[in-house]
Amino acid sequence: MSFLFKGKKAQVTRILFVTDMHGSEGVWRKFLNASAMLKADVAICGGDLTGKMIVPIVERKDGKYAYYLMGENRIIDSSGLEKASKDIKGIGYYPYLTNESEYEEMKKNTEKVDQVFHEVMISTLKSWLDLIPQKVSSETRVVVCPGNDDRFPVDDLVNNHKYVINGEEKVIEVDDSHEMISCGWVNPSPWKTSREEEEDKLEERLEKYISHLKNVEASIFNFHAPPYQTKLDEAPLLDDDLNPVIQGGSVVMVPVGSKAVRKVIEKYQPFLGLHGHIHEASGSMKIGKTYCVNPGSEYAEGILRAFLIEFKGNNIIRLQRIEG
Repeated sequence: MSFLFKGKKAQVTRILFVTDMHGSEGVWRKFLNASAMLKADVAICGGDLTGKMIVPIVERKDGKYAYYLMGENRIIDSSGLEKASKDIKGIGYYPYLTNESEYEEMKKNTEKVDQVFHEVMISTLKSWLDLIPQKVSSETRVVVCPGNDDRFPVDDLVNNHKYVINGEEKVIEVDDSHEMISCGWVNPSPWKTSREEEEDKLEERLEKYISHLKNVEASIFNFHAPPYQTKLDEAPLLDDDLNPVIQGGSVVMVPVGSKAVRKVIEKYQPFLGLHGHIHEASGSMKIGKTYCVNPGSEYAEGILRAFLIEFKGNNIIRLQRIEG
């Protein structure tokens, strides 16, 4: 399926690329605001939109509210609910207002927790997407691609929302000469997330997506996994308990990106590679003729990390990292 962004007349195309928001509403709002301020033709969120956990805010019988956040038990009255909710959302978690009876049920029933998480995740993401026409000009097209941490029901919501395009597998015509394909799947990780597969399967998937392109050399590969053994894929080495390995007082860093992604980039030499997944590995580099970027992520601090990319034809005019 191909999507043409109609109304594109300017010779210079401007893309704003961000990834790995993990439920941080503040970063999403900054992304939309920056897209409007910078007058991006295409605003792209490259994966991992949703948060990882809910934080129950439990109404007690004495009328106060209790919740646990960042290693601390907290007690507030109703006047503190708005701030508590904002604090929880700010680090990418989902606040959930409940009572003692339901909270006890959740402690005993993992299916109940999963049900609540699903409902809160979907309603929160819908509210995010509903913000698009309020924040961004209709001239800017917003593309999101669910990443490995995003559960599959996210796709249904994004596919059916009129203000956003789900980039997964689709060919998107960014301008008259550049197409983009997107893939949120990654190579296996210790976390065993929703969209992981072995390198050979991932390569098959990428080859299938690439086969739909008309001009691969002028294309954009928006692949959530960064290419293997580049400065865009270095992450802490983990021990058997998933704790970082420290030697000589420093964390040991190792490449964890995808060999399949690197292989198809080297093979096809697309115009641009947009990547994420590894939060610590922000930067830009070239693989042959291909410019590759990873903005990194500091979602828990509410910091937007993005790349503004301007190009005319196959010439990069600006490749600027943005942070704020």
